[in-house]
Amino acid sequence: MRLPRPLGLSGLSTWIPEARQTARGAVEQGLVEADTADELGYEALPVADKAPPEMAVLAARAALRSTGTAPTGLGMVLHAWMYYQGHDLWSPPHYIADQLGARRAEPLGIQQVCNGGAAAVEVGAARLLADPGLGPVLVTTADRFAAPGFDRWRGDYGIAYGDGATALLLHPLDVRPPDLLLRAVTTVAAPQLEGMHRGRDAFGAMPRSVSDRVDMRRTKKAFLEREGMEAFTRASAESLTAVVERCLAEGGLAADSPLLRCVVPPRLGAKTIDLAYAPALRKMLPAEIRTMGGDTGHLGAGDAAASLAELSAGRVLSPGEYALVVSAGAGFTWSCLLVSAA
Repeated sequence: MRLPRPLGLSGLSTWIPEARQTARGAVEQGLVEADTADELGYEALPVADKAPPEMAVLAARAALRSTGTAPTGLGMVLHAWMYYQGHDLWSPPHYIADQLGARRAEPLGIQQVCNGGAAAVEVGAARLLADPGLGPVLVTTADRFAAPGFDRWRGDYGIAYGDGATALLLHPLDVRPPDLLLRAVTTVAAPQLEGMHRGRDAFGAMPRSVSDRVDMRRTKKAFLEREGMEAFTRASAESLTAVVERCLAEGGLAADSPLLRCVVPPRLGAKTIDLAYAPALRKMLPAEIRTMGGDTGHLGAGDAAASLAELSAGRVLSPGEYALVVSAGAGFTWSCLLVSAA
């Protein structure tokens, strides 16, 4: 989406539980094989004892507090998630809005699996451009990958999952000085890959009626046996290239611009980044590939927002410099956000 004018990103907050499960400890407990832990490259995964919407409220309160934003002034509360939020047939964003006291805001859930956080930013940006008087948009994400329904270390190939929540405020520049400027956000989908997370399974009548736990290794193996690895790798590389090139074009920035400080891939395992992301990114861009998440793992829908928060908190960008933040999720969908220092 081309933005006729930049939007502000403020209050970039990440709530991560203090409890950690180290990779070494997971190997010693037999939760993951040593060679798999090495390939993943994570130091530790955060493990929460709170429900995801509760974590989202904590992240949101930090975002509101740091920006001095009154909950009653929010125009929307967008909440994105990947995994179970604690109740069936229930709306997490309405809970978050109620807990914050955001009585005027429109709560809206964004369910685009791991790409949900980036998708929520894009939805919020579109609404703000259509209705500049809407008020700041709060975007939250939260996921908890608890056993026995989810095996955070062995449930997927090339990724391990950490618990946590994120929050940010999206707003016009006249509302307050931003932490980062959102210059462009683009999305590309390859729906022919949806079977990667369905495999050969029949449709179930209720949650986990087909399998007693989430097992993405099983469904991905079934898809790849049927379609072949090349179908996935080709679509993945083409989509990643397209979403990055489109984002740069819509942001008016050349791929080889010295102002492009870095590109941040999703918080996937080290081997996955090296094989699936780094080659395509290096072919397009001379900018540094800046990996994040060694101490968080993959945060479900929260990868993009957590990386934005890290860019801001670490003051990675100097005035005039840009960064690309890439997000991806099952389905498959890829998003890319072009941001710059305020």
